[in-house]
Amino acid sequence: MASRTETDIARLDDAARAGWLYYVAGNTQDEIAKKLGVSRQSAQRLVSLAVSEKLIKVRLDHPIAHCMELGHRLRDEFGLAHCEIVPSDPDAPSSIVGIAQAGAAEMERHLKSKHPKIIAIGTGRALRACVEQLSPMDCPQHSIVSLLGNMMSDGLATAYNVVIRMAERVNARHYPMPLPVHARSIEEKRILHNQEPVRNILELIRQADVTFVGIGNLDLNAPIFIDGFLKRDEIRALNEAGAVGEITSWVFDREGHLIEGLANDHVNSAPLVPNSPNPVFGIAAGESKVAAIRGALVGKLINGLITNEHTAELLLKK
Repeated sequence: MASRTETDIARLDDAARAGWLYYVAGNTQDEIAKKLGVSRQSAQRLVSLAVSEKLIKVRLDHPIAHCMELGHRLRDEFGLAHCEIVPSDPDAPSSIVGIAQAGAAEMERHLKSKHPKIIAIGTGRALRACVEQLSPMDCPQHSIVSLLGNMMSDGLATAYNVVIRMAERVNARHYPMPLPVHARSIEEKRILHNQEPVRNILELIRQADVTFVGIGNLDLNAPIFIDGFLKRDEIRALNEAGAVGEITSWVFDREGHLIEGLANDHVNSAPLVPNSPNPVFGIAAGESKVAAIRGALVGKLINGLITNEHTAELLLKK
């Protein structure tokens, strides 16, 4: 038998998803079409393919089935509007390759819209990996806006600027945040945020149709420390105050509540908005990030999650 191509494998994955939604989750073909972003006829063909390829028995006989079951449980437990679980590499359970591909697919679903959209985006390794997976597109109708600055107080930029790279790949208007990640004082932060370009960017963020953020752990292995945005004594002080994670440099505890004072007093990023009415996707994976992801879920700082199978299993452990 000839080996299957990547296109064949991708189509079987789609068929597995459609089969799970129809036979396990009880969705109609119209609902499946909407969730998968395809026509009703395509949804019907995918369900038929799941049967003809014998992916459907008593349960879905395909590795993606377990991922979809985990996603279903996470949606129920944390009230998520969106949840995508990708298979884990047993030899590299913290790998972001799979979530980068899934994140790029979700970004492309929004970028393909003919209607203008404002897409707000954070920074970091996972989001940069997602952007590198994007197909080149022509989206002049959309606006890509950064949720935070991407430089040190002395002006040094980091390697994980996302908004400019994303705009280059999809030919969209872009609005980088012209600020350091942290201000030197509360007064400096007030002055910086009163600049007209910054006010305009913050207003765009407030109107964002969809938001994508990374979720960072908060320890001495955290990117926010390794990249020099916080010092060792600041990390320790935040940990003593109950901090477990950060989103766009806003630090929060296990309940998803922002830590009062300390480094949060100087964060220049756009405010985090719990219970957003619009999609806010958190993209992260790895055992070291489980506490941070859980805190973001509990605190409703995100309403969508893209992670891998291993991380999802840890999140569901009591």
